Amino acid sequence: MTDATNATPASSPVPAPPVGKARSYGTGRRKSSVARVWVAAGKGRITVNGKPQQEYFPRAGHLALLRQPLQVAERQDEIDVVCTVRGGGCSGQAGAIRHGISRALAAREPALGPRLRAHGLLTRDARRVERKKYGRPKARRSFQFSKR
Repeated sequence: MTDATNATPASSPVPAPPVGKARSYGTGRRKSSVARVWVAAGKGRITVNGKPQQEYFPRAGHLALLRQPLQVAERQDEIDVVCTVRGGGCSGQAGAIRHGISRALAAREPALGPRLRAHGLLTRDARRVERKKYGRPKARRSFQFSKR
């Protein structure tokens, strides 16, 4: 006699996610910044922590970093991006968002993966700030040598 609570339903294969799904997610990291990024069909708007991209990143170089994955994928005017980012400074946050957008685009459209990877957008930039060593004023800087 089998107990109804221990009975397992007939196993069914898990369906693959649709290629053109409504919203895709990607996590991006750079230095000490972490970005959570969602991409969806839209008109090309990018929102960072509830603000438009121009308001959050006033420098043109940071804005160019954000748009790079969309330009490589040729989806500038087709995809809206909503992201939250924490930690680090402006450059680290912009790099984290770029990484997150790339990963979300690759999850949304797997055919874009090789093109994004060829431009180095899916690879996490692992460079970090080097720690300060004892007996030195900075990580590598030494005190001025005095012969006398």
